[in-house]
Amino acid sequence: MTAAVSVRADLDRLREAAVLVVGDVMLDTWSWGPPRGLSREGPVPVVRVTEHTEAPGGAANTAAAVAALGARARLVGLVGDDRDGDRLRRLVRAHGVDTGGLITVPGRATLAKRRISSGGHLHLRCDTGDETSPGVAVAERLAASIFAAAADHGAVLACDYAAGLWSPRLIAAVAAAARAAGRPLVVDAHDLTRWAPVRPDLVKPNAGETARLLPDDEARARFSHDRVGTVLAYQDALLHATGARAVAATLDREGVVVLTDRATPWHLPAAGAAVPDEQTSGAGDTFVATLTTAWCGGARPRDAVELAATAAAVVVASTGTSTCTADDLRARLGGPPPVVIEPDRLAQLVARHRAAGRRIVFTNGCFDVLHAGHVAYLDAASRLGDVLIVGVNDDAGVRRLKGPDRPINPLRDRLAVLRALSGISHVVVFAGDTPANLLRLLRPDVYVKGGDYTEEMLAEAPLVRALGGEVRIVDFVEDHSTSGVVGRIRQGVVAAG
Repeated sequence: MTAAVSVRADLDRLREAAVLVVGDVMLDTWSWGPPRGLSREGPVPVVRVTEHTEAPGGAANTAAAVAALGARARLVGLVGDDRDGDRLRRLVRAHGVDTGGLITVPGRATLAKRRISSGGHLHLRCDTGDETSPGVAVAERLAASIFAAAADHGAVLACDYAAGLWSPRLIAAVAAAARAAGRPLVVDAHDLTRWAPVRPDLVKPNAGETARLLPDDEARARFSHDRVGTVLAYQDALLHATGARAVAATLDREGVVVLTDRATPWHLPAAGAAVPDEQTSGAGDTFVATLTTAWCGGARPRDAVELAATAAAVVVASTGTSTCTADDLRARLGGPPPVVIEPDRLAQLVARHRAAGRRIVFTNGCFDVLHAGHVAYLDAASRLGDVLIVGVNDDAGVRRLKGPDRPINPLRDRLAVLRALSGISHVVVFAGDTPANLLRLLRPDVYVKGGDYTEEMLAEAPLVRALGGEVRIVDFVEDHSTSGVVGRIRQGVVAAG
């Protein structure tokens, strides 16, 4: 099996993983708009805000990144009994994360980061929230929640952003819970030296954190112009400073260097160009989330790191605080989109797409003999939004609609052909004569049919509109229909060139 094939195979196992994420949770908000020059009240830029988004931040974003890959994620952390805490809890749930370990502390202000941006530049970030250590009773509740959940997850991932949650006692408790359950402890922390006494299995410092772990000014000066070489040269010092069995140092445009206490260190070069720092929010969270999830799913270490680096690259290319889905990884790695047969599973994926601000497009059909008309209409449908979902009638449904001599191609073959079309995000099979149940479940923004229909012919149109969606009819390709193709085949007619 080639490395690329091995990495793509790991994608199919991500859904089998489960990660317990513990750490500083926060609400991330972004306000964007065009610049309007300098204020008359002082030498500060004025932004006319036209867009505002909210997203899980910190450990909450890491948990959302795990869930976006299709894995099971449970989040343990603290929020206040305030508007930001309520909003953050709802956002995390919308991403498919189990919030049973998220503790609400009366009187505590939820951590939040609010940013204002225009023209590709970040102008201001305002931080609010309570960064004091939790009281003894709350800390004991956190520890109990971690111990109770550790055994049900493949790894414990601790996110320490130096925001007040992590006392030495809680650090010891999370390590003890992971050890008692026989699970690896992965740590993403601003100051990894605080975690060295508990001997993590894996730590992920970024470039700035790696520089601070180096032993002296000479090493840091060398790091400023040769990051990869310095990390390799100071392997023993970095492993000692972190107390970890393995270090995955992310070095921005220089890629990732992996150090272990049992094998030769190695370097994975970066795949793409660097982008402004404003666009990298969440990239580190996504890297460590993907690395941990792939590791839980049985990926080889090198393949897990490659998946993590690819996922981080997807987030770097996005704006705001983002995550990377398994579909995004497949697209970046050149693999086909998944065939999602379980509607409930698809509903979870759609919820994550919608939480990320993506426009959902749905269409359906038998797709018995795929022809140029189908390809043109599916391509047009994919251009109406960000995520195209195709509903496919099962074999019994095709027989009811088209007659006892159909389908010509069984469901398995019809799905295989649809998977090969790059514009399709998800495929789902349904058993009824209409996709009404799917429409109620998925609530697409746009329902699309080919131009051989009119809206009056579509029994689903009133339902779509009632659900808040719109109905679109795309252009019809003349003289292209499955019935026509089948008829010509049976008559032995050769199409004109």
